[in-house]
Amino acid sequence: MIVYRYKRGDDGTLRPVADVILAIGKQQVEVSFYIDSGADITLIPLQFGRALGFKHAQNEIKEIHGVSGAGVPYVERKVKMKFGAQWYLVTIAWALIEEVPPLLGRRDIFPEFRITFDETRRRIEFREAV
Repeated sequence: MIVYRYKRGDDGTLRPVADVILAIGKQQVEVSFYIDSGADITLIPLQFGRALGFKHAQNEIKEIHGVSGAGVPYVERKVKMKFGAQWYLVTIAWALIEEVPPLLGRRDIFPEFRITFDETRRRIEFREAV
C-alpha cells in the first residue's frame, strides 16, 4: 500500500498530494502532484515541461477542457514515473499554458490501484488492484 498525505496549499486549503519522481532520459526530478480523480490525464504546466526539455511541433497540439469549460492546449509525452517503489511508463499532458497546477490524473496510475480518499485521516491510500 502507498500512502500520501493531504498538504496545506498557499491558500490554506488541504489537498491530496502525491510526491513522485519523473525520469526523462538520465534526468530525475521529484514532483508534487495534486491527486485529481476528476482529471483524465496527468498534467504539468508549460515552464515545468520546458525545464524537462520538452519541445513540440504545431501538429501535435491537442486541447482538453476542464470543469470551467475553458480549453487548455497540450501535447502528450511519455515519461517514467516512480510511484511508491514501482516505475510506470505514463502519458503526461504538457500544458502549453502556465495557469494549470500539476495534476495526477486517472490514466495509467489509477487503474493499477484501489484508491481511498480518507478525508477524516487526511490521507490517500493506493492499494494494488487484484
